Amino acid sequence: MHPRWLIVVGIITGSLIIIGSSIFIGGYFNAVGEEDASAIQQAGQRAVVDKCLKNNEIKDTVSDWCELIVHTAYQHEMDPLLIAAVIETESAGNADALSKSGAVGLMQVMPRDGIASQFQCINGPCFANRPSMSKLYDPVYNVTFGSQYLSGLIEHNDGDLREALRNYGPRDMGYTYADMVLSLYQRYQ
Repeated sequence: MHPRWLIVVGIITGSLIIIGSSIFIGGYFNAVGEEDASAIQQAGQRAVVDKCLKNNEIKDTVSDWCELIVHTAYQHEMDPLLIAAVIETESAGNADALSKSGAVGLMQVMPRDGIASQFQCINGPCFANRPSMSKLYDPVYNVTFGSQYLSGLIEHNDGDLREALRNYGPRDMGYTYADMVLSLYQRYQ
């Protein structure tokens, strides 16, 4: 069974993991075939999008992006509410946001060009391997890249969301940033 199904089950039921049911559901998906499993997954995603849209805690400017958030969350095996919390904290849902340090778009990703190109690390420009500003202004690209980056930080930090968020956010904010996102994330649930 693909781990993505645990996320579908977890989000729909309101708990993070249902170990006892995952074996049955995994067997069910194997029994119904790929087309039916895909339809079930799409229905699950639609239910999560609807839940995101109806969540009164999520600002309208962020809920406008629910479909993109949920789709990307499924791709990266993340909770869409965490991605929504990062987006609200970073840009308040403004896809054209540009920070004073040069971070771009919904998830405020540092690009390789613009102001961000001036940041120097030991081996040269800190963000030389990042996408350009023009790519990051595309909401789909921005949320995909930002979510993939955050997912990698979560994995690198052994699932510690607070530590991963500390590393995702502005360096000068540290745990304050992480705690802001986590507080919002809890409010959304």
